[in-house]
Amino acid sequence: MVPIKLEGLIDFKNGKIASKKLGTIPIYGGNGILGYTDESNYENVLIIGRVGAYCGSVHIEKGKCWVSDNAIAGVHKQIESNEYNYYLLKCISLNKKQIGSSQPLLTQGILNRIDVNIYSDVSSRAKIASVLSTIDSKIELNNSINAELEAMAKTLYDYWFVQFDFPDKNGKPYKTSGGKMEWNEKLKREIPEGWEVEPLFKAMDVQYGFPFSTSKFTDEVTDKPVIRIRDILENTISTYTTEEVDDKYRLKQNDLLIGMDGNFHLNFWDKDGAYLNQRSVRIRAKKDSEISNLQAYFELKPYIKARENNVSRTTVGHLSDKDLKRLFLISPSRSDLFKPKNLFENSLIEIISNRLQNQKLTELRDWLLPMLMN
Repeated sequence: MVPIKLEGLIDFKNGKIASKKLGTIPIYGGNGILGYTDESNYENVLIIGRVGAYCGSVHIEKGKCWVSDNAIAGVHKQIESNEYNYYLLKCISLNKKQIGSSQPLLTQGILNRIDVNIYSDVSSRAKIASVLSTIDSKIELNNSINAELEAMAKTLYDYWFVQFDFPDKNGKPYKTSGGKMEWNEKLKREIPEGWEVEPLFKAMDVQYGFPFSTSKFTDEVTDKPVIRIRDILENTISTYTTEEVDDKYRLKQNDLLIGMDGNFHLNFWDKDGAYLNQRSVRIRAKKDSEISNLQAYFELKPYIKARENNVSRTTVGHLSDKDLKRLFLISPSRSDLFKPKNLFENSLIEIISNRLQNQKLTELRDWLLPMLMN
């Protein structure tokens, strides 16, 4: 290991405002990809958050990209790839190097003066980067698979539950082939004959979170992890409790969770055994119902997103019990030929499995990272 300042390893430059032309080249800010344009200002580059909440965040782009003005670009000086430099910066905790209190800021000067230790042997640096990037590549692959699985399921949902061209008894698309339709007053549209429209609270097992006492929250691990709104999107556990709580508030894997304040987070829960906090709601498929969690997700998501988009930046949005009781789900008639619940549930199981694998891979990478870099 040899000491070196970052300026001897990486050439740092401020990003620039991107053009407004649409294209396929990603525009990077401190929080990752912001959009796309038709030109680039860097290739094979590190992107470091320069200002604001994501000050000190680190990303890497191996292809062409545009680094925006709220980020700093980092180009390697000594080795062929920026991968080793990327993992080196991830070990430094750059967010602790920022200046300013009301508006955090990271400058080229601060980055240039940071002292680090690196392996003098270039091949050792390449091997370390290869091990860590292999794990990250698998995580990225799983994320891509999950995106494809969700997109495929959404396509089938639209085909079956919006266009109503699910396979009829002859295996042909129902509505297109002249399948009988009937008017539904609740949805103000026609639905297939024999299908039902049920209130959310009848169609699914719905449970609001428990009003935990914050005085009973603890950082020490107990047998009662508590899921708050902030945890829903990332499937994290941010606190535990010593409070006694009824088992009906206990979550199961694949439960659909909705945060009822702020940005109305909507996501599936990955793990068994956690408990849901107040101002969130848990939705779970009933065994005797033809409606799956994934179908409920596709039907509820447009409503949740519309509510989120209607909230101004100066106010906090809220979902109420009254709001949820206005919602309805379509329940298909039972059929030996058409079983969408089975297909949707299998897709969700695979999505959750990939997420869990990514959590293990992330833990492995974060465990290896400081040991390999030091």
